[in-house]
Amino acid sequence: MVVSESHRRAESDDARPALEIKGLIKKFGATTAVDGIDLHMPRGQLLALLGPNGAGKTTTVEICEGLRRPDHGTVRVLGKDPRTEGASLRPRIGVMPQGGGAYPGIRSEEMLRLVASCAANPLDVGWLLDILGLAGAGRTPFKRLSGGQQQRLSLACAIVGRPELVFLDEPTAGMDPQARRLVWELLGALRADGVSVLLTTHLMEEAESLADHVVIIDHGEIVASGSPTALTNGVPENAQLRFRARKGLDTTLLAAALPEGYLVSETAPGTYRVDGSVDPQVISAVTAWCAQQGVLAEHLQVGKRDLEEVFLELTGRELRN
Repeated sequence: MVVSESHRRAESDDARPALEIKGLIKKFGATTAVDGIDLHMPRGQLLALLGPNGAGKTTTVEICEGLRRPDHGTVRVLGKDPRTEGASLRPRIGVMPQGGGAYPGIRSEEMLRLVASCAANPLDVGWLLDILGLAGAGRTPFKRLSGGQQQRLSLACAIVGRPELVFLDEPTAGMDPQARRLVWELLGALRADGVSVLLTTHLMEEAESLADHVVIIDHGEIVASGSPTALTNGVPENAQLRFRARKGLDTTLLAAALPEGYLVSETAPGTYRVDGSVDPQVISAVTAWCAQQGVLAEHLQVGKRDLEEVFLELTGRELRN
């Protein structure tokens, strides 16, 4: 049997990673937004791209979507160059931009049907609106939707065309906990169906719960990469005690009340962490010291560091512009 050249190319594309980036560099004047990133994303994986504001996440994603041209390096999305092969690539990907992307005056259902009409085999629009809790807002203009509803409609537009790879920029920003959980379930279903998902998020719980692989970038460079478990396994299970109390406690005095070698820090206002081997005596010492200060130690938790701690250790705790 003779196999056509186009069929050979299709088979070759299917065998390639969902996303492959080598030596990516992008500058804006004197500012280097992306500085030599290498990234490999297998098919069917959910990858979370994390970083502080201005780290280069959105620029990297926009280059992958074909919206920006790289200065150096190569980018292949589903085996194709998003700049030179965009026409054949666009029907195979879905994009949820950070700003929503819908026409302000268009009704929700009209917007979704417009996007669906561009796809060869779209999902059922009514079903998708219902799944995302938007069935009752189908006639509401986009600009009059709540922030969470706008996000859900933008997500619907990204997936209605049955993409092989979907780019989601802050997909649950502005959503209440119920809507966020619904979206998480939908993303899990997409991954189970073999769809590749790249998302950016500032919610560490979201990345830790959903991602197969996490990439943390800062100042345009990758500073950590691995599964959530691998990134958080650098500390033994009983090497940290975390608790909440009144903000501004004197952590130096608390450390002095503990055996030598323990470190105490206030990781966020009213959130404290004790580093060192944690046993019942250490827990008792912490709660007794807090009682002496007239405060109650709440939400005590013994365990390894979470992804947020890893993120802060790698990127710093200062605010970014």
